[in-house]
Amino acid sequence: MVNFWRSIRFTLVFAVILGLLYPLLVAGIGNVLFPFQAGGSIVSWQGRPVGSLLIAQRTTLPGLFQPRPSAVGYAANASGGSNLGPTNPALVAEVKGNLQAVLRQNPGVTAAAVPTDMVESSASGLDPDISMPNALLQVPRVARATGLSEAALRQLIDREETRPVLGIWGEPMVNVMRLNLAIVKRTGR
Repeated sequence: MVNFWRSIRFTLVFAVILGLLYPLLVAGIGNVLFPFQAGGSIVSWQGRPVGSLLIAQRTTLPGLFQPRPSAVGYAANASGGSNLGPTNPALVAEVKGNLQAVLRQNPGVTAAAVPTDMVESSASGLDPDISMPNALLQVPRVARATGLSEAALRQLIDREETRPVLGIWGEPMVNVMRLNLAIVKRTGR
């Protein structure tokens, strides 16, 4: 019986420590050291929130860069991939449909030139970043829609590029929200 009560006390103490105190400590440290990120990295335009730097949003305007496809319809409360295997007919159909949409939206582009992150959804379904080849492929479409020169758009992409951590981990990426906000600020739309 002594061991029973000892295990109950042990469970209660560690439930309080690991289930209450530790999460509060981590949240507190996050709010003090990284308040913007802890608050969801909310971005505002003209005084109202328009999105987050951490979560991709669906973009249908031709004058804006588009994020990766989302298996969850860009619903932040349903983060996750499709969990479909590479030979699953549903995944193959989804990728083919995404490829056709990319080719339709970007005339003159061949299927071989389309980066995989333009047709395959990310593991979270909410990845806010796109690869440099993805961003550069979208430049002519965005230039036609906005009236900005392709050179100006490439400069924006270069300015917003995120390099690999310590130069070795990851790939060069561009945050779609940052890039689109830069376009909106330039065009006033």
